[in-house]
Amino acid sequence: MQTVQPSGLLKSILLIDAAASGAMAAGHLLWPGMLGTTLALPGALLSGTGLFLAGYVLLLVGLARSRAVWRALVLFVIAGNVGWAVLSVALLAGGVLVPTGLGAAYVLAQAAGVLGFAALQYRGLGRSAPVAGRGAALA
Repeated sequence: MQTVQPSGLLKSILLIDAAASGAMAAGHLLWPGMLGTTLALPGALLSGTGLFLAGYVLLLVGLARSRAVWRALVLFVIAGNVGWAVLSVALLAGGVLVPTGLGAAYVLAQAAGVLGFAALQYRGLGRSAPVAGRGAALA
């Protein structure tokens, strides 16, 4: 498995993604009822995504603080961000979620944000130097 030394850009974007995801996690976990009512989104969806995001933040911080990471793991994070955005839009377009106007704007804004993170993470990965030999990830 190819190991890379994360570029400064990759480390920065991972930390910014962690901060944004942490803020969303906190909101979803602390106020699922209020957000659910205001946005017309299911409280269980908000709580579930809040729990997921809390774990995701730990992964991002671990990657950002590492001297060497598996390239495939960073690609997995990038693919996850793209998948999150696609699924968010699909839930709206398919009528699975029928939020308020503010709720739809919330879902679309976070989808656009994670696509931006994915693009910047990909660019940062491209600037990351391969590690010679077999280095351990998260070293």
